[in-house]
Amino acid sequence: MTSAFWHSALSGDELLGLFGHFLVLSLLAVGGAITTAPGMHRYIVVEHHWITDAQFSASIAIAQAAPGPNVLFVAVLGWNVAGPIGALLTMVGTLLPSTALTLLATRWGARRRETRGVRAFTTGLTPLTIGLLVATGWLLARPYVGDGAHALSALALIAFAIGVMLRSRLSPMWLVGVGAVVGALGFV
Repeated sequence: MTSAFWHSALSGDELLGLFGHFLVLSLLAVGGAITTAPGMHRYIVVEHHWITDAQFSASIAIAQAAPGPNVLFVAVLGWNVAGPIGALLTMVGTLLPSTALTLLATRWGARRRETRGVRAFTTGLTPLTIGLLVATGWLLARPYVGDGAHALSALALIAFAIGVMLRSRLSPMWLVGVGAVVGALGFV
């Protein structure tokens, strides 16, 4: 690897902090890495001001629209914060603990899947995951809903997407496409 790969505007301590923060968030990622986006936002945007709200939302939107695993948004955020080394640190920080914990918990749970405690735990994860996804959705919508010129159209688009998701089995990618068209036309 070239030294340019390791070059970053962040200090070594800041890079270590970025890695450590994503390492801890990984252990809270019930329902996927996207559910920890509010924690990522707080650390990257609010506390350290490494990127803006709009850059944060755009990073997630670009990664979610691209083919591949949903966790790619973590690499895009890391890249936008600290270049290639940021992408590496955020991805390893996100994948390492959650992968190890998932492997251990899955093996343990498979042997005890019929016990009352394991069934209660898995049932209880559903509302937790939904709550985390709602918090993430609001975080991503907030910059657009707060924009006075586009607030009404942003709220209408959100209501439309929620209505379609509740009443149909349409793939969410179609709604991402509708959002992209609406945004490209300047309505949101």
